[in-house]
Amino acid sequence: MHLSIQKIDKNFGKRAILNGGHFELSTGEIVGLFGRNGSGKSTLMKILFGTMRATTSSVYLDTVPFDPATSITRKLIAYLPQHSMLPSDLKVRDLIPLVIANGEAQNRVFYSPGVASFDNQRVGALSIGQLKYLEFLLVAYLDHPFLMLDEPFSMIDPLYHQIIKEVIRSLRESKGILVTDHYYENVWQVTNRNYMLVDGSVVTIESKEELIKHGYLPSRA
Repeated sequence: MHLSIQKIDKNFGKRAILNGGHFELSTGEIVGLFGRNGSGKSTLMKILFGTMRATTSSVYLDTVPFDPATSITRKLIAYLPQHSMLPSDLKVRDLIPLVIANGEAQNRVFYSPGVASFDNQRVGALSIGQLKYLEFLLVAYLDHPFLMLDEPFSMIDPLYHQIIKEVIRSLRESKGILVTDHYYENVWQVTNRNYMLVDGSVVTIESKEELIKHGYLPSRA
């Protein structure tokens, strides 16, 4: 499947957060999205997921016009937001089958490194790192052709970073994955194409030198 974003504009009052720019995402690839704080990365993902309306947009799914605000989006795009989305009163072991229907995918979560150490705890008792890791696994193993990951490495024990990268790589054949994180090296290591939001527009990035050129990285990086 192929998702083509021809144009997305988003204004908050008189302030333009996104103002056009073209990018694409297909199943079978991992695409990085870089940008400084406030550049509109999360806004872009929320618009594509349908929880925020664009001021104007032009999006296509396999050449057919596509409105992210429609209910079909929930069947196509799985989204990991920055903030927790899970009910706090359920035990982890009870929550997993509620979120994921497929038994094989459930086992992938249950048997992921580290999950056994907290699967008998309630979600509300988890540390921030455990919660983020669990949310990543739940979203990653949903049966959706597209996956958007907003800060999957942040606030997680660095010991889990390699596991997360391995999971992302393992999903490439079946999904189109869009990922953004301030741990830019982790993003760079898993992607095969990259974009950056610069002054609200999407710019193609071919090298780390371009991240320096556009002010994302300091010149000494």
